[in-house]
Amino acid sequence: MVRLPAYSPMLAQLGTLTSVQGADWAVEMKWDGVRALAYVEGGAVRLMSRNGKEITPAYPELQLMAGATGGHAVVLDGEVVAFDEAGRPSFEALQPRMHQRNPAAVAELVRAVPVTFMAFDLLHLDGDSVISRPYTERRELLEGTLTPGYRWEVPVWFADHASRAFDSSRQLGLEGVVCKRMSSPYRPGRRSGEWTKVKNVRTVEVVIGGWKPGGGRRSGMIGSLLLGAYDPHGRLRYVGHVGTGFTEAMLRDLGERLAPLERREPAFDEEVPREHSRDAHWVEPQVVGEVQYAEVTGDGRLRHPSWRGLRPDREPAEAGTAEIRPPGHEDDAAAG
Repeated sequence: MVRLPAYSPMLAQLGTLTSVQGADWAVEMKWDGVRALAYVEGGAVRLMSRNGKEITPAYPELQLMAGATGGHAVVLDGEVVAFDEAGRPSFEALQPRMHQRNPAAVAELVRAVPVTFMAFDLLHLDGDSVISRPYTERRELLEGTLTPGYRWEVPVWFADHASRAFDSSRQLGLEGVVCKRMSSPYRPGRRSGEWTKVKNVRTVEVVIGGWKPGGGRRSGMIGSLLLGAYDPHGRLRYVGHVGTGFTEAMLRDLGERLAPLERREPAFDEEVPREHSRDAHWVEPQVVGEVQYAEVTGDGRLRHPSWRGLRPDREPAEAGTAEIRPPGHEDDAAAG
């Protein structure tokens, strides 16, 4: 039996449409889900998250994909996506699937919130690595190897239509687009401008550095979270606080996760404003989440953030200030 090697996913750089114009760019829709590498061999599918954790038990319906490769052993790159009632990818709907491992609870969730694997790249085919081949060849191999089926698809891509595809993504309520240079190889574990993501919605990953108690209906619960991100020198910067977007179930879950992480002093490498540090409970910066926000202030703080959910597929060090840019710095990520 073929033994498939382990890979780390290639990562996209945040950019703008002006940096991805021209006939040498392919465009894909950006799916609001969880990145996963699928290892298909020996009649089974093994799923690994972006940060190298096995997530196979969470998505049993994807095991049927083992019969869709024509007997070939493959490594696929893609996104696990849950759709809402309108047929749009829903990160909120996916949240309970991401954390659950209890077989009985997972089985119930499969019926209530089924997922789809959107396969957009092929890294290994039988005994051969194909990561050195250009994007167009890998996509051709993917489309010729994986037969779309019950809970997996090979989404379409577009040539030289970044602006049009981006407009379509907005009209469809999607997160944005990912533009990929057609000649580019697959670079495992690297973030490269050869893959550039352009977003409709401003979202960013953050590290929880503390929390403040709630009042009123949230009395005895978390009221808001104090958020951080790491700068290029590895310092944890305070980037704001979030108190909206939570359900009671989310707040209870967060309380249970953060309780054993309490510490006496803040982990931030700068002073947190007094109005937010007063009465704060500080925690070890180990839990990663995602927020949506309106804009970034000149001093790098998130304005009007809203909680979207936890990101167990991310490591704290991946939550960086590079994706939190004040006005006038929108092209910084594309430049470097």
